[in-house]
Amino acid sequence: MTESASGKQVKHPMLDPMTAMRMKKGKIVTAEEAIELIRDGDTIVTAGFVGAGFAEELAIQLKERFLKTGTPKNLTLTYPAGQGDGKTKGLNHLAIEGLVGRIICGHTGLTPGLGELVNANKILAYNVPMGALVQLFRDIAAGKPGNLTHVGLGTFVDPRVDGGKLNELTKSRGEDIVTVMNVDGKDYLFYKAFPINVAFLRGTTADPDGNITMEKEALTLDALAMAMAARNCGGIVIVQVERLAERGTLNPRQVKVPGIMVDCVVVARPENHWQTFGEPYSPAFSCEIKVPMQTIPPMEMTPRKIICRRAAFELKPNSIVNLGIGMPEGVSQVAHEERILEYATLTAESGLIGGLPMGGLNFGAGVNCDALIDEPYQFDFYDGGGLDIAFLGMAETDGEGNVNVSKFGPRFTGPGGFIDISQNAKKVCFVGMFTAGARISLEDGKLSINQEGRERKFVRQVEHKTFSGRHAASKKQPVLYITERCVFSLCEEGLELIEIAPGIDLESQVLAVMDFKPVIRKPPKLMDERIFKLPSMGIKDDLLTIPIEDRFVYHATDNIFFINLENYYMKTIEEIQKMKEVVGRILEPIGKKVHTIANYDNFNVSPHLLDEYVEMVKYAAGFYESVTRYTTSAFLRMKLGDELQKRGVAPHIYESKEEARKALTGG
Repeated sequence: MTESASGKQVKHPMLDPMTAMRMKKGKIVTAEEAIELIRDGDTIVTAGFVGAGFAEELAIQLKERFLKTGTPKNLTLTYPAGQGDGKTKGLNHLAIEGLVGRIICGHTGLTPGLGELVNANKILAYNVPMGALVQLFRDIAAGKPGNLTHVGLGTFVDPRVDGGKLNELTKSRGEDIVTVMNVDGKDYLFYKAFPINVAFLRGTTADPDGNITMEKEALTLDALAMAMAARNCGGIVIVQVERLAERGTLNPRQVKVPGIMVDCVVVARPENHWQTFGEPYSPAFSCEIKVPMQTIPPMEMTPRKIICRRAAFELKPNSIVNLGIGMPEGVSQVAHEERILEYATLTAESGLIGGLPMGGLNFGAGVNCDALIDEPYQFDFYDGGGLDIAFLGMAETDGEGNVNVSKFGPRFTGPGGFIDISQNAKKVCFVGMFTAGARISLEDGKLSINQEGRERKFVRQVEHKTFSGRHAASKKQPVLYITERCVFSLCEEGLELIEIAPGIDLESQVLAVMDFKPVIRKPPKLMDERIFKLPSMGIKDDLLTIPIEDRFVYHATDNIFFINLENYYMKTIEEIQKMKEVVGRILEPIGKKVHTIANYDNFNVSPHLLDEYVEMVKYAAGFYESVTRYTTSAFLRMKLGDELQKRGVAPHIYESKEEARKALTGG
């Protein structure tokens, strides 16, 4: 028997480390022995998302070896997501001058020690989009020259801006790792491949041959892609695990990293193998169980809640959503209060689909998810337009609609998945305070500014271009900038003021505290007054209540009758009578039977009305030649046709006749 990281005794076929090491053949070594394989100048790729999936034991041992011996030195660290706790854990262990000579990463905000080396021009430093980097690891594994993508165009990663270079040392001495390529008349960014010498990965269980499972990990991330990349570059793959199993006892379907790609397995000390940096172990995080959703207390009526309330109006049923960390997380809380969260699917760039993503040091993990996929595939989905809407933070914004969330004076945070998500979501809502630290109050549904914020956030020019307004406008991407006192929309000329909060003076409390004048085509309309009052806004009815007439449509050309009862709850006899009247009015004059296509997703009938409803269905069935039932996305593809898809309108989002007309005509 052996102890797992959670402190529980694990029975046969798990092996204790000493027994495994005495075997004739095996890849089980100590952390010290594994780290001895690293050479000066090596490039190390590390898996991890905050703390989930990070090989803490290996990082600690690498630090200790360098402090004792001065080797290995001048390493390149490459990693996609932030890996640290903002203090001492994660890659903060390796923030030592001499140990690291270069970083190529997606996020630095959780590793202040590395940030200090960057600011002091002690190391070469590159920030690139997280998705482009995880996809690049697959390209390196496949022996390709690099990753060609549209992601990053117009941002600080574009070589026509900064090329992702973070300091003067990199700009003067560093090579270009991103170039512009033109394919069929369109510009793309090409992220160059580079050799990977060492991979630091993490799993739950290993056998002596190095087969790795991840049954207790919160995420699978990009471990397989990293292992393939290091293996095919002639490098070594070192995996930290919690426990060992006998050869041949692992379920092949659970093996996430095959032993043919693994060189060394290290059994971690329990204190260095927490599931996340915030949680030693939660079976909900590893999808072993689903847990009752805790009752979330209502948010206090703060500026954050006002902003998130306005943002929640942009949700549509069936939307696939990404929420950024920080203020955007409040959108899910408001959606929960308004009882509309169940009608959207939340996702996280770490690979979560469905359920509820976590925040803080558990960011990246989630509970009650529908699926958990590898990180590169999540970004494939995102980059191809799979997200219907993204709610992201904004630290500062300028008149072009550019947004900065990656650099503030001497502090670098990096984009993480922000660039991939913001450039590719069908719609983006940036959320944030109008000025940093403003104090407000509400009275009779009107907003008052009691004290203006200490810093302006709508500036003449952003310090770092993490989102390019001009690039978004060129492809007609819908973009909103939502604050507590007003809302802007992106247009070809830049930021357009479209809404203002009740009680706010346009001149003194909006225009006077901006460094530029926004486009104002007409007087901005008032933001919905419900946003500024304590009771529930009741937006569920706004989102789901569709006139009964719009739920029944006849296409004479194809002789198809469309019935869309999605999210409809029939509660009264009058509704049944109305439905019968509408069906008869449409179908009786036709004079022939029709082919019927129906969508009954989330449709329900009050139990006491079942007999009356069945009689109404029998009446309607007399008009039908055939009946086909589809779920929402297939139903709307049939109803609205291929033309809607060509215009970029998501066919799985409910479209009324009026919405479809606007989507097809552009107005």
